[in-house]
Amino acid sequence: MNYIHRSIEPLLKETLSEYAVVLLVGPRQVGKSTVIEHVIADDGRQVEAVTLDDLTQRSLAQNDPAMFFELHEPPVLIDEVQYAPELFTYIKMAVDRGAVPGSFLLTGSQQFRLMELAGESLAGRIAILSLSSLDLAEEANTASPLISMGIKALKKRSKQMRPLSVSQLFEVIQRGFMPAVVSGANTNLNVFYSSYIQTYIERDVRRLLGKVDALQFMDFMRAVAARCSQMLNVASIAEDVGIRPEKAKAWLAVLERSGIIFYLHPYANNQLKRTVKKPKLYFHDCGIVAYLTRWSTPEALQAGAMNGAFVENFAVSEIWKAFLNAGLEPPLYYFRDKDGNEIDVVIEMNGKLYPIEIKKTASPNKAMTKAFSCLDRLQLPRSTGVILCMASELSAIDSDTYVIPLWMV
Repeated sequence: MNYIHRSIEPLLKETLSEYAVVLLVGPRQVGKSTVIEHVIADDGRQVEAVTLDDLTQRSLAQNDPAMFFELHEPPVLIDEVQYAPELFTYIKMAVDRGAVPGSFLLTGSQQFRLMELAGESLAGRIAILSLSSLDLAEEANTASPLISMGIKALKKRSKQMRPLSVSQLFEVIQRGFMPAVVSGANTNLNVFYSSYIQTYIERDVRRLLGKVDALQFMDFMRAVAARCSQMLNVASIAEDVGIRPEKAKAWLAVLERSGIIFYLHPYANNQLKRTVKKPKLYFHDCGIVAYLTRWSTPEALQAGAMNGAFVENFAVSEIWKAFLNAGLEPPLYYFRDKDGNEIDVVIEMNGKLYPIEIKKTASPNKAMTKAFSCLDRLQLPRSTGVILCMASELSAIDSDTYVIPLWMV
C-alpha cells in the first residue's frame, strides 16, 4: 500500500522536536501509527513500536508498567495507549527526570478519555494532536489544509486540487476517506465497513459501555446516520431503536468520544436572543454513513433522498479536518434563529465571522446568502461569505461572496 502524505506531518515534526510526549488521537484505522512512523523515519530517528492491541503487551503494561518500560525503552511508539492508563504515571516520572523531546509517541482511539489521562498527569508537558480520515487535499497529494478564505489562497488551491464532476464527487463521498479504501488496499466497501464497525463495537464500545447488544448498537448507529446534517433529536433516535433517551445520550457520547461523530453548536452570544439551542450532528467520514444507511452505489446516493445531507456532511467534515490538521480547535458553528434564518457554517477566526452556505446546485445566486446579514448586528464583523456548491470553478457572486467548488474544500 503506497503511503499517502498527511497534512499534519509538518505539525507532527515540530511537536516531536519540542515535546517529550506527543499524543495523536483519532478513530481506528485512520493512519495514526503510520503517519508517526513515516515522520520519524523521514527524520532518521530510531524508535521502537509496540501496540497494546497485543494482549501480552497490554497485560504487561497494565500489571507491571515499570517492567514494560525496561523492555521498551524510550524513544518508543505505543499504539492504542488507552488500554493501559497505568503507563501515564511512569511517563510523567520520566518527563520529570528530563526525558528528551520525542521520547514517548502515543496513539489512541478513545479521544476524550486519553485527553483526561494526559491532563491529569502531563498537563502542559504533552502535545495532543488529532487525526481524522483522509481529506480531498491529501488524496490529491496537496498537503495544505484550507483554513484561509483569502482570494490568493483560494486561487492557489484551485490550481493544486483535482477538479471533480458531480458524479465523481458522489463517488468519493459514498466511498469515504479511510486510508485503506482510498489507497485501494480494500476494494470491497461493504466488507471493509462491516468489519470496521464490528471491530469498533467489540473493542471500543464494549470497553466504554460494558455489556451491550451488538445488533441493537448497530441499529442505533443506523438511526444516528440517518440523521446526519440535522439538528440533534435524541428522543427521535431513542424511539427508532426502542431505548430510553438517557441510554441514547450515553451511546451518542461514546460515538463522539471515539471519533465517529462530532457536533456543530449554534453560534450564540449576548446579542442573539432568538437562536436555537440544539447542536447539529455530523460524521467524521461519509463512507461510514453510506454503509450504515445502505447507499451501496454513488449513483443511488446521488439520486437519493439523502443526497443533500451527504453533501453537507462531506463539506463540514472536510472543513473540520482542515483545522484539525493545522493543530487548531475547529472554530465552526452554525446559525439558525426562530424565524427560520439559517447559515450552514459560521467560522469565527481572527476576530471575524465567515458565513458558509452549502448547496447541491451548480448555479448559485445571491438569494442563497440572504441569511448572512443576520450576523451584521453582532460585535464581530462579518467577513467574506462563501457558497460551497457543485460549481465547476472558483468564482464570485460579488465582492462579498465567493463561490467555491466542493472539490476545492
